[in-house]
Amino acid sequence: MLKERHLIFLGRIVPLLVALPIVAAVLAAFAGDLDTLLRIQSTVLPTYARNTLILMVAVGTLAGIIGTATAWLVTIYRFPGSRLLAILLVLPLAFPAYVLAYAYTALLDHPGPVQTLLREVAGFGPRDYWFPEVRSIGGAITMLTCVLYPYVYLLARASFRQQASTTYLAARTLGQTPFGAFRRVALPMSRPAIAGGILLVVMETIADYGTVAHFNVQTFATGIYQAWFSVGDRAAAAQLALCLLTLALFLAALERKQRGRVRLTARGGHFDAMEPKRLSGLRGWLATLTCFLPVFVGFLVPVVMLVTMAIGSGQSPFASRYIDFLLNSVSLSAIAAALTVVGAVLVAFRARLRRDAGSERLLVLSSIGYAVPGGVIAIGLMVPFARFDNWLDDVMGATFGFDTGLLITGSIWLLVVAYMVRFMAAALNAYDSGLSTVPLHFDAVARSLGQSTPNVMRRVHLPAARASLLTAGLVVFVDVMKELPATLILHPFNFQTLAVQAHRLASDERLSEAAVPSLALVAVGIIPVVILCRQIGKVQD
Repeated sequence: MLKERHLIFLGRIVPLLVALPIVAAVLAAFAGDLDTLLRIQSTVLPTYARNTLILMVAVGTLAGIIGTATAWLVTIYRFPGSRLLAILLVLPLAFPAYVLAYAYTALLDHPGPVQTLLREVAGFGPRDYWFPEVRSIGGAITMLTCVLYPYVYLLARASFRQQASTTYLAARTLGQTPFGAFRRVALPMSRPAIAGGILLVVMETIADYGTVAHFNVQTFATGIYQAWFSVGDRAAAAQLALCLLTLALFLAALERKQRGRVRLTARGGHFDAMEPKRLSGLRGWLATLTCFLPVFVGFLVPVVMLVTMAIGSGQSPFASRYIDFLLNSVSLSAIAAALTVVGAVLVAFRARLRRDAGSERLLVLSSIGYAVPGGVIAIGLMVPFARFDNWLDDVMGATFGFDTGLLITGSIWLLVVAYMVRFMAAALNAYDSGLSTVPLHFDAVARSLGQSTPNVMRRVHLPAARASLLTAGLVVFVDVMKELPATLILHPFNFQTLAVQAHRLASDERLSEAAVPSLALVAVGIIPVVILCRQIGKVQD
């Protein structure tokens, strides 16, 4: 039976596990020779840095504008379809950006239906007209913005709903227009939450591999994968990973600072929530159109396109191999989500028991994985465990005369560890928000009634934070389903997932066939997203 010292020990092990691949990636980068670094700096590094910076700025700005504007409209106003749109605006979160890229490539590329119709209607030849190139950095910006703006939307909406009506109404009585009151009062009060959402968007942007690889945009993420697999230069891959890691940790520090400001600006006591104002006529329909466009572009169009492609591909989604891919993806996501939530509970419980500087450092250490791209984590795990496997194989061969092969690097468990490292912060933040609602004196009351420390966690904390546990599990499940770089690098050769299969087919330009696993990926991902929307709505109401 677990005792208090066991829980404290496990709560210390989890952050160290999160830090392991990050430390290993740094050590692998410094193990490379200087010639490799100089070659990278003089050839590909400027391109990687420029494209990554452009994506960060453009996607962060656009996602911030769309997420904030739509969150304000559905919170403050009532217009045709506003209640439904408040939920639909979150649905693009179920789409991996690379799946959106596959759908829009098939729709907008030269042989696609849009350009084909344009040529037929206008009578143009193949070179008689100009059409925006979807396979470009502009296309990547659009795809990433469409699927990432819900991060800003959710945080901004929660912040707007927590604001008191008195401040907004006071600004209106002092002569401010609705937009002026929004700009001068509501927006500054919600700036920390919005900035936190934008930083999450930027971190997801620099971690993206599938979208930029499909559109042939050279970034740090594609450079790591190409150096590892195409060139076979592990030193170059590790050094590129170190560059991306430095940028990601800087963003993580900013995000944590913004989260602290959110706590400082959060409301306390009793506040009268803002009463939504009804918009009618043209203004109401303009608000509906503004909120509908992100849903239309980021969800409805790609779903229709994927269904059309899947039907035309001749592939059956119920074929045995696709059922196997689906089961692999769901089981892997479920295992990773369960273990990650358990790790988050252990870390949060230790921090509650030991409220000191050491616990704070362990919390920070547990949260840095979310800022680290999956490719960096995969390299950080692959390098030490591959060496261990090779050492063990040599020892067993010399001692007992048989080969052990790749015991760890060839298993799904290393992949599960990568997911835990990557998404521990998401689970920890979700669970910690629920645990923070349980007053500290509840623990003392439970102990005074004869409950042991493990029983306090089991009978007090877990039931009180049940909704947050569900939220944490759903968030990790959806993220694992969509994760591509770590899965590509670490998945066993005989273990294919929907994400890997979709990427493999799309890389071979078999987009119609890639539609089937892509559609299955979205269908599975949308269920947790809808449950998550309902859960958030209950909490906020």
